[in-house]
Amino acid sequence: MTTAAIPAAATAALGQTLGSLGDTQSVQAQAALKIKGKAKAASEQFEAMFLNAMFQQMYTGMEGDGPFGGSGALKIWRSMLTDQYANSFAKSGGIGIAAHVYDALLKQQGIKPS
Repeated sequence: MTTAAIPAAATAALGQTLGSLGDTQSVQAQAALKIKGKAKAASEQFEAMFLNAMFQQMYTGMEGDGPFGGSGALKIWRSMLTDQYANSFAKSGGIGIAAHVYDALLKQQGIKPS
């Protein structure tokens, strides 16, 4: 069978079908990238929360003179400080928790980590 024997409408329909397959793959790739971005952010936030809890424990039982004295303001200042420490640690690589959480989140979505 020659290409002249194939009707033009069938050829156009085939071209549209093949084009839509490419579009579908592109949409799927974009969706996977979006999921990976959200999973990375969530895993870093999880590690930051864990580190914040650990850093808070470092200051339990400590009283004394600080920038705001030994009053309730000191606890507020320390909570902000530990929050910043935790976020800074998590963004710079953390202690390795985020990588495992990231892999687990992607596995639950059926996406291979790259």
